[in-house]
Amino acid sequence: AIVGSVLEYHDNVEKITLVPRGGAKGLTWFAPEEDQGLVSRSQLIARIIGTLGGRVAEQIIFGEAEITTGASNDLQQVTNIARQMVTRYGMSNIGPIALEDDNNEQMFSGGDNESISDRIDMEVCNIINHCE
Repeated sequence: AIVGSVLEYHDNVEKITLVPRGGAKGLTWFAPEEDQGLVSRSQLIARIIGTLGGRVAEQIIFGEAEITTGASNDLQQVTNIARQMVTRYGMSNIGPIALEDDNNEQMFSGGDNESISDRIDMEVCNIINHCE
C-alpha cells in the first residue's frame, strides 16, 4: 500500500486489510481514478513495483533467509503482467511485435521457437528485476 501510494502512475489505494484471506496475511485493493480502456507502460511498471512491495518488505524486515511463501500469488501476478508486456503489448527489447494472442497461443512463426521462448523469458526477468 505504501509503495503504491508513492508511485506516480499507480492506482489509488482503495482498501487495506490485515485479516488473513486464503494464503495471504493481508491484502491491499487499488482502484483507478477513472475507467481505463488503455494502460500505459508506466502504469504496468508501477503495478509490478507495487505488487512486489510486500516481498521487498519481508526482505528488509526479516532478511533474505526468512522470506516466506506469502508473496507467491503476487509473484504470479507480476510474472503475468511482465509476460503480457513482452508477448502481447510489444513493451520489451524484442520489439513492437505480438508474440501471443489472448489465449496464450503463439502468433509469431519466424525464427527458432526455442530461441524466441528464451528471449521472452529473459525479457520477463529483466522487467521484473528492474522493478525490484
